[in-house]
Amino acid sequence: MSHYVSNHRLSESNKSFANQLSIVSIPNSVQEALADKRWKAAMDEEMKSLQKNETWELVDRPAGKKPVGCRWIYTVKYQADGTIECFKARLVAKGYTQTYGIDYTDTFAPVAKINTVRVLLSLAANLDWPLQ
Repeated sequence: MSHYVSNHRLSESNKSFANQLSIVSIPNSVQEALADKRWKAAMDEEMKSLQKNETWELVDRPAGKKPVGCRWIYTVKYQADGTIECFKARLVAKGYTQTYGIDYTDTFAPVAKINTVRVLLSLAANLDWPLQ
């Protein structure tokens, strides 16, 4: 690769970052991830977090229905100077396998924008609304 790309014009922190990119490989499968203790630790941390937050509950599968699968997504987080901050593993559902009207009918994600929260707090302060 050094025959095609030069890093002589990069700052030292950017050179460090570029070198880190070529050192760390992102796993393409669970088997590859489990072979590296850093990725295995990231997967363990994700599973502990999901269990702590009670992300799911086990139920009997309805007759004639297939469960939604899941997969692992791996990323490396870097600090501003290009050094590795941490290895992240996320377990995500394969929601793209579902069909609207068959597997689900509604989608809802209760997310409040920060501007909405600010307006509500401002109203509460100015109108002496009780906050809990």
